[in-house]
Amino acid sequence: MARKKVKLAYIVNDSARKATYKKRKKGLLKKLSELTTLCGIQACAIVFSPYDSPPELWPSALGVQRVLSQFKNMPEMEQSKKMVNQDTFLRQRIAKAEEQLKKIRKENREKEVTRLMFQILTGPEWLQGLSVVDLNDLSWVIDETLKGISKRIDCFKRLLPPPPPQTASWVMEVASPQDGMAFVGDDMGLSFEDHSYNTENVIWSNAFFS
Repeated sequence: MARKKVKLAYIVNDSARKATYKKRKKGLLKKLSELTTLCGIQACAIVFSPYDSPPELWPSALGVQRVLSQFKNMPEMEQSKKMVNQDTFLRQRIAKAEEQLKKIRKENREKEVTRLMFQILTGPEWLQGLSVVDLNDLSWVIDETLKGISKRIDCFKRLLPPPPPQTASWVMEVASPQDGMAFVGDDMGLSFEDHSYNTENVIWSNAFFS
């Protein structure tokens, strides 16, 4: 069963707010303990609330003093390097969300224009009523599609096996004419001493003499 999403808003009911505080404080300190153990870092927590008096210190008062002393001994620039307040934190979150929204809008626009490109292939009537922005976006998508097709063609060409080498018939004399020996292709043949062109001067493949 999916966990119900909690609405991030102030809890008006006092008893429900107190119960939520205790539950979440326990979970927060547990996560902080796991973080220091798993990552080997030093951390502390000071929790102020109307339900605890005095404020709760984690892991202990001495541990909090040690971490704060190390922090204060750092250069001022290092102290504020990653320090944020609520306003800065919210601004960073908003900027990140806006960047994600911009990316999603771009992806949706590309899908929309790509679908339009395929619709135009079925008939030119889809070009009617398009604005200059639409035509520019369509031109960009077509160019990117053609580039992708060219890359795939080049990839397929590299994957194809090379053509087999062509073998040519050849005849090479390996002995003097008196020996009457020659090669025909890959076979050895015999010839007569009289090299005039007649039926008795035919070179026979050694396959006939096996």
